[in-house]
Amino acid sequence: MLEVLLLGLLGFSVGAFGTLVGAGGGFILVPILLLLYPERPPEVITAMSLFVVLGNASSGSIAYYRQRRVDVRSALQFALATLPGAVGGAIVVKHIDRHTFNLVFAIVLAAIGLYLMLPRPVATIREPLRGRGVVSRMLTDRDGVTFIYAYRRWQGLAISAGVGFVSSLLGIGGGIVHVPVMAIVLRFPVHIATATSHMVLALMALEATAVHLSDGTLKWDETLAQAAMMAVGAVAGAQVGARLSNRIHGAHILQALGGALLLVAARLAFMAFR
Repeated sequence: MLEVLLLGLLGFSVGAFGTLVGAGGGFILVPILLLLYPERPPEVITAMSLFVVLGNASSGSIAYYRQRRVDVRSALQFALATLPGAVGGAIVVKHIDRHTFNLVFAIVLAAIGLYLMLPRPVATIREPLRGRGVVSRMLTDRDGVTFIYAYRRWQGLAISAGVGFVSSLLGIGGGIVHVPVMAIVLRFPVHIATATSHMVLALMALEATAVHLSDGTLKWDETLAQAAMMAVGAVAGAQVGARLSNRIHGAHILQALGGALLLVAARLAFMAFR
């Protein structure tokens, strides 16, 4: 009974913070699972994490959709682009040993965290995008706030393909990469990026989880039961995170994400070199 409560609480915390920053929460959950279950291989850890990300991202997507902040058309296109990478990452992870996995994960998180924490110049009005392949969007959320932005479709699809591979390989959902790239490179407003990314994560996690279930990595035993306990907590936590996102400035969301990544990277690097 105590294990159920603790895993549920862990899932709730991961779901709340992950949804707040537009990530699936896997970047927090994977290091914790590596500590809790040192005897399990990387592919099992990533499979458990992606199952929780699936529950978290699905719940968060519903909450953000109700707030009218999800760019559904872009999310569906990006999710389709993640499919090859999500399947490939789920296969490749089987051939990586635990030490290498910890080290690679730490390097990826540290690089992204440092980039997000770097000071940025005051935002200026950028020239509007023009030319073939430019997608223009205008969304008005439930509070009446209108967001106008544009991006190049080929960039969004290419980035999503890479995110699909990395997220499936590391079991992190991919939001920690997708959100800052959508906000900085694709010019999405941060609040739209976090909401849209969540829908992409839900569909990508479904693809990767299906692979892990079909190849036997995620078995119908204690492993899946533990993942399900965390997923239930994550579903509830995602609703809380989506509500909190309305009250926090977009720049603060990116800074919080960067700080969290650096802490997790330091812990993983310690584990790898130990």
